[in-house]
Amino acid sequence: MNWKMAFCAGASALVCLMGAAHAQDTFKMGLEATYPPFESKSGDGKLQGFDVEIGNMICERMKVKCVYVENSFDGLIPALQARKFDAINSAMNITAKRKQAIDFTSPVYIVPIQMVAKRGSNLMPTTASLKGKTVGVLQGSSQEDYLKKHWATAGVKVTSYQDQDQVYADLVAGRIDAAVQESQTAMDGFLSKPAGKDFDYAGAPLSDPETLGEGTGLGMRKGDPQRAKVQAAIDSLKKDGSFSKLSMKYFKRDIIAK
Repeated sequence: MNWKMAFCAGASALVCLMGAAHAQDTFKMGLEATYPPFESKSGDGKLQGFDVEIGNMICERMKVKCVYVENSFDGLIPALQARKFDAINSAMNITAKRKQAIDFTSPVYIVPIQMVAKRGSNLMPTTASLKGKTVGVLQGSSQEDYLKKHWATAGVKVTSYQDQDQVYADLVAGRIDAAVQESQTAMDGFLSKPAGKDFDYAGAPLSDPETLGEGTGLGMRKGDPQRAKVQAAIDSLKKDGSFSKLSMKYFKRDIIAK
């Protein structure tokens, strides 16, 4: 027995146990902070947004400290599998493809997916309207899966970007003709800002459960026993109305999945 083992085996065993418990008091969540209003950074560099507040509520209900780990969106699942954090909390839609790699909690909220284009362009979210056009989308997103499945095979050029701000910059510059993302992200991150004054939603929300999923939840490693505690916290926060109240604060409507 070495000295460390002897220390823990002796009168100070309680200290060792307290240290082990303390190590479990932190819950790490991975996100990409370029997707307002869900996750972004304030002017002074602090993380902010709907998902960040959702995560804080979950951690508080679990009685653990939230620690956020920033990562590119398309690398979130590999980073989770590599144990860089305990859960993905980054507006990630629950899809059949992703469920092959990781587990999810039940859906926390559901946001429509919509196309944005220049006002007066008369573009619609159909292959007939977009044939020969270029559409931007966030790399690694469920929206990208939708575009590649339904549009890229029908004469529409799909350009993927590492962050959402790049999509909007190229849309304003005319390098792409349209962009596809969650509707609230488009409103808060682009349409409500001066850069988006000449743009608007184009057509109805997109729909395809296979690629766009069944809502947004927290992604966790396959078989992670912590999932039950996270799910219990989510269920509790839905039941007491905390999530719905937060939704009204951000969106003026209840987008929480029932």
